[in-house]
Amino acid sequence: MTAPAQPHDNRPLKRDVLVAAICGAVVALMVGASFAAVPFYSWFCRTTGYGGTTQVAKAAPDHALSRTIAIRFDSNVAPGLPWNFVPEQNEINVRVGEVATVHYKVINQAARVVTAQASYNVSPPTVGAYFTKINCFCFTQQTMQPGETREMTVVFYVDPAIMKDSDQDDLNTITLSYTFYRQPDPQPVAEAPRGTINKL
Repeated sequence: MTAPAQPHDNRPLKRDVLVAAICGAVVALMVGASFAAVPFYSWFCRTTGYGGTTQVAKAAPDHALSRTIAIRFDSNVAPGLPWNFVPEQNEINVRVGEVATVHYKVINQAARVVTAQASYNVSPPTVGAYFTKINCFCFTQQTMQPGETREMTVVFYVDPAIMKDSDQDDLNTITLSYTFYRQPDPQPVAEAPRGTINKL
């Protein structure tokens, strides 16, 4: 006599499907986290001044204080960028809360159009939370023609809130540092084929 067929056990298959689903979810979460990490880190640095990241404001403080701090200016270009980039002044003295305007001179020494953008920080890094920019060339990409010379401006102040931070009582000098990095050249707008007629 033939033995009755035993029911098929689907538990191993279900377990494998569950494990695969969990692994897929973990991978998707890690990929999403990697994309979110960059903007989150950028937000964190801007908010806290971590790593010497400066702050951004639209208006100046109501008044300046008597305390004076020397601001030094450092300028650099990354390898492969044919620009000459220097501050017009190496150092100035500003009062806390006083708005200062400084200029940098940039020359494109290449025989072609070049686009670059500046990264920036201040040192010591702990003062990033108090060094505030109102206007800066570093906020946008800069595209320069062959041989072009340009004056670039930064407007800033040292936040009076620094006076409440006892860790900054001995601070005498802040260095503002910029480094220009080459960016991909903008793509020209494609022209419509000749003889094309716009139809309404």
